[in-house]
Amino acid sequence: MALITFREALNQAMDEEMARDDKVFLLGEEVAEYNGAYKVSKGLLDKYGPHRVVDTPIAELGFTGLAVGAATAGLRPIVEWMTFNFGLLALDQLVNNAAKLRHMSGGQLSVPMVVRGPNGPAEYLSSQHSQSFASYFAHIPGLKVVAPSTPYDGKGLLKSAIRDNNPVIFLEAEMMYGFQGEVPAEEYLLPLDKADIKREGTDVTLITFGKPVQMALEAAKALEAQGVSAEVVDLISLRPLDEVTVYQSVRKTNRAVVIDEAWPIASVGSHLAFLISSNCFDDLDAPVEFIASEDVPMPYNHTLELAVQPSVEKIVTAAKKVLYLN
Repeated sequence: MALITFREALNQAMDEEMARDDKVFLLGEEVAEYNGAYKVSKGLLDKYGPHRVVDTPIAELGFTGLAVGAATAGLRPIVEWMTFNFGLLALDQLVNNAAKLRHMSGGQLSVPMVVRGPNGPAEYLSSQHSQSFASYFAHIPGLKVVAPSTPYDGKGLLKSAIRDNNPVIFLEAEMMYGFQGEVPAEEYLLPLDKADIKREGTDVTLITFGKPVQMALEAAKALEAQGVSAEVVDLISLRPLDEVTVYQSVRKTNRAVVIDEAWPIASVGSHLAFLISSNCFDDLDAPVEFIASEDVPMPYNHTLELAVQPSVEKIVTAAKKVLYLN
């Protein structure tokens, strides 16, 4: 196992898939000459040339539409949005074309493309560039949506996403690109529809995805010091949701805390809390607790910025609440 960063794991995934299949190409803002805004595409232009690593204008709707067309014609584009905040401009192409062409063509067309880039709160980026849009895409039939939380997951999932014959939304936490983890040297693929138990426990289940997985693991350590055994479930797949893994964990611990760094209304987390409350009603010894970002635009002030988001302290407090320890 090599210890590499999240960005290096994603770079390896794209490099390996581009070497394996000449139909795979990368396009987006600054992916070529600048090696990517977050250096995820570093070295790919030199290796594969400007026909397969393509710098685009600042026009998300245009180059995302180009990728949809290329995918229906038999290529496998990887679209990098510099940030999912900019991706709002391309929603028409994703929602009305990429997600629906297989259905509307009666299965005659497929759209094997990946849309990837940073999503979620960052630092000092204020209201317009520090938002989580996971629920926007998880809402749409025809899209697959994944959000890895480790370099290992990131590489295996991105390789699977590139090979998948459906459009895959690949959510990368901006604050995780430098996060390190072990990644095997040999090739591996991970399923796009499975959650993962990141830590076993017996007293309470902490369920989240993306960057907050690290918070949940820290919270589990803090709870362990207080005699509480917390299980951490990393959703990974947001569409489809792996409800089986979630329910099995909740039925074991009888208590659940759901964490989502998006706003609370109509979020992935709020939907999951509803599903658990409905489908595990007889197994729950306490109401499901839900932690989200506060229902406000992201402040620029760093103290306020941190205060509105989920935190280790908020998770510990919620876990103790469902255990009636507060």
